Amino acid sequence: MADLIVKAAVKDAIDGNVSGDFYDALDEEVHEILADAARRADENNRKTVQARDL
Repeated sequence: MADLIVKAAVKDAIDGNVSGDFYDALDEEVHEILADAARRADENNRKTVQARDL
Protein backbone atom coordinates (compact mmCIF):
# COMPACT_ATOMS: atom_id res chain seq x y z
CA MET A 1 0.00 0.00 0.00
CA ALA A 2 1.43 3.35 -1.04
CA ASP A 3 1.53 6.25 1.36
CA LEU A 4 -0.95 8.83 0.12
CA ILE A 5 -0.49 11.41 2.82
CA VAL A 6 2.39 13.79 3.44
CA LYS A 7 3.33 13.48 7.09
CA ALA A 8 4.78 16.99 7.28
CA ALA A 9 1.57 18.47 5.84
CA VAL A 10 -0.56 16.55 8.34
CA LYS A 11 1.60 17.68 11.22
CA ASP A 12 1.40 21.29 10.02
CA ALA A 13 -2.39 21.05 9.78
CA ILE A 14 -2.76 19.73 13.32
CA ASP A 15 -1.96 22.08 16.14
CA GLY A 16 -0.24 19.61 18.43
CA ASN A 17 1.56 16.30 18.46
CA VAL A 18 0.76 13.43 16.12
CA SER A 19 1.38 9.82 17.09
CA GLY A 20 3.08 7.51 14.63
CA ASP A 21 0.09 5.19 14.29
CA PHE A 22 -2.16 8.12 13.34
CA TYR A 23 -0.47 8.42 9.95
CA ASP A 24 -1.09 4.75 9.15
CA ALA A 25 -4.74 5.00 10.18
CA LEU A 26 -5.22 8.18 8.15
CA ASP A 27 -3.58 6.61 5.10
CA GLU A 28 -5.91 3.61 5.42
CA GLU A 29 -8.96 5.91 5.60
CA VAL A 30 -7.82 7.76 2.48
CA HIS A 31 -7.39 4.46 0.62
CA GLU A 32 -10.95 3.46 1.57
CA ILE A 33 -12.37 6.81 0.44
CA LEU A 34 -10.59 6.53 -2.90
CA ALA A 35 -11.73 2.93 -3.43
CA ASP A 36 -15.34 3.91 -2.69
CA ALA A 37 -15.14 6.87 -5.07
CA ALA A 38 -13.70 4.70 -7.85
CA ARG A 39 -16.41 2.08 -7.27
CA ARG A 40 -19.12 4.75 -7.44
CA ALA A 41 -17.75 6.13 -10.71
CA ASP A 42 -17.61 2.62 -12.15
CA GLU A 43 -21.19 1.92 -11.06
CA ASN A 44 -22.22 5.06 -12.94
CA ASN A 45 -20.40 3.88 -16.07
CA ARG A 46 -17.72 6.55 -15.82
CA LYS A 47 -13.96 6.15 -16.03
CA THR A 48 -13.36 9.53 -14.42
CA VAL A 49 -13.74 9.89 -10.66
CA GLN A 50 -15.44 13.17 -9.85
CA ALA A 51 -15.99 15.21 -6.69
CA ARG A 52 -19.55 13.94 -6.48
CA ASP A 53 -18.18 10.40 -6.00
CA LEU A 54 -16.90 11.38 -2.58
